[in-house]
Amino acid sequence: MQIVRINQDTQRISLGMKQLEADPWDGVALKYPVGSKFTGRVTNIADYGAFVELEEGIEGLVHVSEMSWVKKNIHPGKIVASSQEVEVMVLEVDPNKRRISLGLKQCTDNPWLTFSDQFPKDTIVEGEIKNVTEFGLFIGLDGDVDGMVHMSDLDWNKSGEEAIAEYKKGDVVKATVLDVDTEKERISLGIKQLSGDPMENAQTLRRGAVVTCEVTGVKDNGIDVTISDGAIQSFIRRADLSRDRSEQRPERFAVGDKIDARITQFDKASRKVSVSIKALEIAEEKEAVAQYGSSDSGASLGDILGAALTKAQTDGDSDEEETVEEKAEE
Repeated sequence: MQIVRINQDTQRISLGMKQLEADPWDGVALKYPVGSKFTGRVTNIADYGAFVELEEGIEGLVHVSEMSWVKKNIHPGKIVASSQEVEVMVLEVDPNKRRISLGLKQCTDNPWLTFSDQFPKDTIVEGEIKNVTEFGLFIGLDGDVDGMVHMSDLDWNKSGEEAIAEYKKGDVVKATVLDVDTEKERISLGIKQLSGDPMENAQTLRRGAVVTCEVTGVKDNGIDVTISDGAIQSFIRRADLSRDRSEQRPERFAVGDKIDARITQFDKASRKVSVSIKALEIAEEKEAVAQYGSSDSGASLGDILGAALTKAQTDGDSDEEETVEEKAEE
């Protein structure tokens, strides 16, 4: 043994045996450089991690956050067992504090990097819905990683609340990879992107265009309609249901009815399309006035068209009379 300390006041001598051997922490940074891998034995498991003995007198801590790439918020005892031989990577060495930080997950492939390589942006993937939350869906993917579909990426037309109600845990769905952040370990997915943006595909839609709509709902203040074979949704207010105030009644329409209307607003940025039956009737009336004219500025479209038909019939009768007179002269 070696004399460590002598206390004259108490007349005590402290002895030590380890001082006869070299301190294992001397030169530890050179022996266990950061980034190197070693095999050690699990000596103790705590709530915050597991201690691994690299050699006699040298132990390092594998914090719970460094134990698994995908298993989060679980007890270390569910990942490793006491006396188990494990491979670890040296993450940090502090000889002064006699501490070594180790990593267990770093000795296996990073599934987030693997996924990023195998499934780049715009790739279509398939997986089971693991959880449905108020803000989106979590989908299990290859490599035991999860991707999230935010509620805003579920449907082009429906609100997030309406769209998310159509899914449940256990459903198998397809989605498009929107982004993979390997550092934050996040995968962003989209379901609505599978079909493409109907606003971009609707090349013929523009302000002033006449479209055929299908009634999908009747309300007190107007009617819900779809455009472009149901790809785009819109709403026609009561005041836009007809030029005639007496015809501005939503109840005269039924779900499934096909009606023509005129686009009064088309904004791709805000994804807003407004249509109006009234605007179409006014446009048709102006066209009829321009073509046939009217002596009565207050005439309705029916009056104008009626006058036009009468005029056409009169012109036809005059032509027949002229033909009879010509034949009599002959």
